[in-house]
Amino acid sequence: MPRLDRRQTLALIAAGTVGACAAPQTSPTVPDSSATFAHGVASGDPQSESVVLWTRVTSTSETEPVSWILARDPEFTDIVVQGETTASAAADHTVKVIPVGLAPGAIYYYRFTAAGETSPTGRTKTLPAGSLDRLGIALVSCSNYPFGHFNAYDAIARDAAIEVVLHTGDYIYEYGADSWGAETGASIGRLHEPVHEIVTLDDYRRRHAQYKTDAGSRAMHAAHPFIACWDDHESANNPWTGGAQNHQPETEGDWATRRAASIRAYYEWMPIREPDPGFSRAEFWRTYVFGDLATLVTLESRHTGRGQQVDYSVYYETITTPETRDAFMRDVMNDPARTMISPRMEATLAEGLAQSVAAGEPWRLIGNASPIARMLTPDVAALGIDAAKAPKGEAPGDGPNLFWKGKWNLPFYTDTWDGYPAAREAFYALSREAGAEDLLFLTGDSHSFWSNTVNDGEGRAMGLELGTAGVSSPGDFVESGWDAETAEKLDRVFAQSLDEVRWTDNFHQGYVRVVLTREKADVAFVAVDTVLLPTYRVATVREETVVRDGKTITFADG
Repeated sequence: MPRLDRRQTLALIAAGTVGACAAPQTSPTVPDSSATFAHGVASGDPQSESVVLWTRVTSTSETEPVSWILARDPEFTDIVVQGETTASAAADHTVKVIPVGLAPGAIYYYRFTAAGETSPTGRTKTLPAGSLDRLGIALVSCSNYPFGHFNAYDAIARDAAIEVVLHTGDYIYEYGADSWGAETGASIGRLHEPVHEIVTLDDYRRRHAQYKTDAGSRAMHAAHPFIACWDDHESANNPWTGGAQNHQPETEGDWATRRAASIRAYYEWMPIREPDPGFSRAEFWRTYVFGDLATLVTLESRHTGRGQQVDYSVYYETITTPETRDAFMRDVMNDPARTMISPRMEATLAEGLAQSVAAGEPWRLIGNASPIARMLTPDVAALGIDAAKAPKGEAPGDGPNLFWKGKWNLPFYTDTWDGYPAAREAFYALSREAGAEDLLFLTGDSHSFWSNTVNDGEGRAMGLELGTAGVSSPGDFVESGWDAETAEKLDRVFAQSLDEVRWTDNFHQGYVRVVLTREKADVAFVAVDTVLLPTYRVATVREETVVRDGKTITFADG
């Protein structure tokens, strides 16, 4: 059976095990577009009295006059402010305006006009101030164009419980049209543009432009304000401060030049503010305060503080006994010189957490690009995973694979916080010093749903972690070629064997809805049944309730 059909079948089977899906969504909720505004509109990086409004004008002129308007109603009869700006080739004809003096917690509507055409209407909302009893967040990550339609984005646009979208990274992917996802992309007509791996500023701009033509993307951005942090694929797979796994200097040039191009294109094409004075664009972290209910701090863990990832292939021949395994974990993996975030990021985090605790807010949220819960690979062979069913590259002896990592109880990935345990302990120590032992991590990157508890190295509770599946990127076990039965068994093995993993699911694409109130957080893991077609159904594959227990937060049923 072709992979296209197989992935769709797996999604349908898995969704069917949790109850009936909603009625099919037959057409995206994207507003009418035009040739001039082919990439839609967006808003984001909200504060209590301002928000970024974004669009892009399709033009061949060096500059293009643009007018904009913000109103309290979608008919634009109650106008708040309007103005003129310019779309210039220097910024790839992207446009940002930031109206100020807005009312906290207020809904606004906006649109742009250029070249005699009017853009779709966008809806946005400022951050609330003062007393707040409810906040609805959509947690989303990993939108890969060739792997399928961004139906999760469209579902978020339709979700009446959502007030703000948090995207924790991999908003675009850097691969060429012949790389990861190419088979699926060819089957459904969604190959990457440009066709080669993106390296230059023009490349990154064209890739961002392609992603924003997706109907689901345009619908979501027009419906809700957007909060973003980046992960790796906005630049290249697995970057660190000195390079990236998917950057080859001998053929792709200087890493700093490529990274600067990716960051410039990101700032142009995303509804985000320029950095504060004294900060660089690479220092992309933010603090958002939602009234007296919650503070959200987004992390930058790629370009300003991260040490190089451990490469298992270097150590494969040397880890042969429990003693050599322990020495590897102590001296290599746990090297305190290998950090994840910069000192300036740590200062922002400490300040935000301390202020939240002092203000008596119930919730402290961390916008986190990659999983932080401990996931030391269980001995999958001893736990009944049949090596004979392993896909190519996973058989014992083929290198640092699942069976080898499980035999020695090594981190599942070295690119997540598991690969930087000393940095994780430093993060927890900083949080504890700020009085925050009740963190709620909102995490992306893994292409799987997660419901995790998190503890420091001494076993003291530090909070919980909610992880989202990809928008279209497939789960690792399914995509790497495990059959459906074994992939499902691997999910169970991880949840049953790992102390910090409560539940996981690598079968679906979708998002996580988190609705905060003062007493609890209602969590829904929302899946779409397919990304191979623009027509889809949604289903909630799991629900959780998070409650406060003294100075900690726990899942309601323990």
